[in-house]
Amino acid sequence: MQPESIVQEMPSPAAAPAMAETVLTVDNVSKSFGDNHVLRNFSLALRRGENVVVLGKSGSGKSVLIKCIIGLLLPDAGRITVLGQDVATLDHAAMDRLRAKVGFLFQSNALYDSMTVRDNLLFPLRRHWLAHGPAEEEALVHQALDDVGLAHTAELLPAELSGGMRKRIALARTLILRPDIILYDEPTTGLDPVTAREIDHLIREVQQKYRTSALIISHDMNCVRLVADRVVLLVDGRCYAEGTYEELAGNADPKVHEFFA
Repeated sequence: MQPESIVQEMPSPAAAPAMAETVLTVDNVSKSFGDNHVLRNFSLALRRGENVVVLGKSGSGKSVLIKCIIGLLLPDAGRITVLGQDVATLDHAAMDRLRAKVGFLFQSNALYDSMTVRDNLLFPLRRHWLAHGPAEEEALVHQALDDVGLAHTAELLPAELSGGMRKRIALARTLILRPDIILYDEPTTGLDPVTAREIDHLIREVQQKYRTSALIISHDMNCVRLVADRVVLLVDGRCYAEGTYEELAGNADPKVHEFFA
């Protein structure tokens, strides 16, 4: 089964204006597990409509950073603010309400194998107790699937889809909540180069269509080059360098250069 065709030309970068609203701030965050100091006074800011890639080697702390942002882990020090709210001060109910505004594309896709595509997409709407009538739910499902070029898959099970299609369905499930921020955890891992480029393209399309802000965890340099407005380099638990892809690619510092060589 072949997915519906999508535009092949990569959209132009949609860099955020310099004075755009900041929607996510990580301020001097540290996190250790015993003697393993994963994050050390790490800081970054994400502005509205911007794609920021956090680039680092495997095991460098990228996934720990994501877990701290969505409240699955508490930092040992520092502060994380998402859409104006200090994550550490939120109770369970308030954190759930915030998570409804923050989409998360899991590296593993995390689709429910026993549910159809439609039911997978409806699950977050019902999980967050969002009241929609049947007609509105159907419209939301159709729009989310149309956004990822898979309008014909609503009644299929995840096992009937290719790896790239499952990734796009996972993105559709994220989009159905119309999040302000999307967190992408290694969105192209395990995909062939052609499918990975399609996912990169979709990340840009989503950014331009909905003006979402995205924090993208990746060590796939093609993905970084194609989707990043700004790159933050995570080395030894710290924000070692940041800038555009081109700026960092031209940086002669050995710790920066090894990523772009």
